[in-house]
Parts: sequence; C-alpha cells; structure tokens
Amino acid sequence: MFNFSSSKPTVLVIDDIPENLTLMYQLLKDDYKVKGANSGERGLALVETAKPDLILLDIMMPEIDGYQVCEKLKSNPATSDIPIIFLTAKAERVDEQKGLKLGAVDYITKPINPEVVKARVNSHVTLKIASDTLKGKNQILEQEVERRTNEALRQKEQLHAIQDVAFYAMISLAETRDNETGNHIKRTQAYIKRLAEQLRQNSRYVSELTDDFIALLYKSAPLHDIGKIGIPDNILQKEGSLTDDEFRVMKTHTTIGYDAIKNAEKVCGQPMKFLTVAKEIAYSHHERWDGEGYPLGLAGEQIPLSARLMAIADVYDALISKRVYKPAFSHSDAVNIIVSGKGTQFDPAITEAFAEIADEFNAIAQEYTN
Repeated sequence: MFNFSSSKPTVLVIDDIPENLTLMYQLLKDDYKVKGANSGERGLALVETAKPDLILLDIMMPEIDGYQVCEKLKSNPATSDIPIIFLTAKAERVDEQKGLKLGAVDYITKPINPEVVKARVNSHVTLKIASDTLKGKNQILEQEVERRTNEALRQKEQLHAIQDVAFYAMISLAETRDNETGNHIKRTQAYIKRLAEQLRQNSRYVSELTDDFIALLYKSAPLHDIGKIGIPDNILQKEGSLTDDEFRVMKTHTTIGYDAIKNAEKVCGQPMKFLTVAKEIAYSHHERWDGEGYPLGLAGEQIPLSARLMAIADVYDALISKRVYKPAFSHSDAVNIIVSGKGTQFDPAITEAFAEIADEFNAIAQEYTN
C-alpha cells in the first residue's frame, strides 16, 4: 500500500450512486484523503479546489457522463495530468477502449475486487507523485541552470567591460604622447576591419576571416603601436630623419608592445583571444613579405595574417599623415607606393584587396582628421 510520510494523497471519487461513494470511502480512507462528488458537474467543480492526485470516475451518470467528464479534464492544462481510473459497470471491450483513448490510465469494471482496486489506485498515485516530484526537480534544475547561465553572462559582460577599460586606458596613454597618434589608432582600426572584409572575398581566406576573427582584429588593432609609449620623446617626436641608433630604439616599440600585452595576459590569469591577436599585430606589423622587416625577419605566410593586414593599414596612414619628420603624401601617391610594394613589402593578395577599396580608405581618413 502507498506509504506517504507527510500528508495523505487525495483521491476524488465521482459516482452518482451514494452507496458506491460510501464503499470507496471505506476502502481507501486509511491511506488517502477521499473526496466524493455525486455528479459529473460537481466532480468538475471539486477538482478545482481538492486538487486530487487521482480520480475514480463512473461512466453512467445523468446530465454529463464519465466520458464527457474525462474529456473536459484532459482538455484543461490545469487538470490534464491527473490520472483517471474508470470504475464502471460497462464491461464491454469497446467501452474500455473508448475510456483509455480519452486518456484514462486504467479501467476497472464492477462488481469490484477491493484488493485489486486498492493495488491499482496505489500504483497510479505512486506514479503521479513520482512524476510531480520529478517535474519539481526538473523545474529547480532549470532554474539553477538559468541562474548559472545568467551569472556566467554577467561575469562575461564584466570581463568585456574590464577589457574595454584597459583598451581605452592604453589608447589614452598613446594619445597623451601625441594626439595624431590617437587619430592614427582610430583610422587603422577602421582600415583593418574593412581590409579584412574585402580580403574575405578571396576564397583562400573565407574560412579564416570569420566575423568573429574580424571582430577580434577590430578590437585588437588599437594596440598595434602601444609599444611607442616606451619610446623617448626626443626620438618619437624628432624632426627630421632618425640616426641608425635612434632607429634601432624606435624599432623596439614592437617588442615593448608585445611584452606589455603579454604582461596584461598574465594579470588576467587566462588566455584571451583578442590579446593573442593584439600580440601578433604589435609584434609583427613591421615584418615584410620578403623577409627584410623587423623584429624577427619573418617572410611570407610566416607573418601572422593579422600583422600582414595591419602592415598595409599602418603604412597607408603613415604616408597620408603629416609628421614632424615629413609632409603628408596625397592619397593617390600613398596608394601607388603601397601597390608598388606588392610581393616585396606587402602580401600580394592583401595588396590587391587594398587596391580594390583604396577609395574607402581615403573616406575613413577624412572621417578621422585632426
């Protein structure tokens, strides 16, 4: 028999014959709270308040019969999960089939065997309560999953916010050295995004230049010259050409930038994709396709794609910008210089992509003028 440690489960008996209601009450009262209704209408009303764990339902009743009661209960989402056992004198197989088809879990014919009734009621009540318990646990689990998901999203948003603060703090450091450097950062960020989008038209780069990777390029690009923070002002802002010794110092901005970003990674305590891309760009954007660049003398596709893209973006902007050591070149002259470096200074495929959208570079440059 069903063993329930706290309150008893509730069984609702719906039958228009008072003797049958009394019989079921006496049979089940020791193990269940037994409620009775002497018509289908009263039974439907009582379901709302009694919230039974199981319903024993007669079929042959006036006004609304048991089949109709069952159909109404099963069509209502609030009561559709309550198990219904038909308890009836209708013993034909077709009657049983109809009852089960309407959604009843069992079908017992009169005259009843009391022990069979008790056993079947116990089985179906046990299943009902187990199902309710499982649903409750699933709901709790779903709520916990939702809570943890929201917490993970919150932490991710906080991390992104920290990253953005770090970015803009570092960019601001560059701008304090030279406002033109700050504008250069904004322009090269826009250049590299558009250049990567254009290069993606080349079938060789479709799989590598995903939307996510281009977003990383855009986010990482502002750090490409962050190493210039470590270059003395007398070199960084010198009018005229640098001496060989001064140029050697200037070239160290690639390693200074790489080390700064690497140290930032250590502080974060975990690898971050955007910092990996930022390191590549900062360290390698002065490498050349022919291997004559610095700091490592990498050649061809040994140079990370991110740095090969930045090389053109950086040089174009340096050419069109007035510096303390040189006048600004025209847009057309800058384009010609870059195109002439195809296969020597610059990646040939990226150079071709640049030539196709050179006018867009000019528009970006005009947007971020001093």
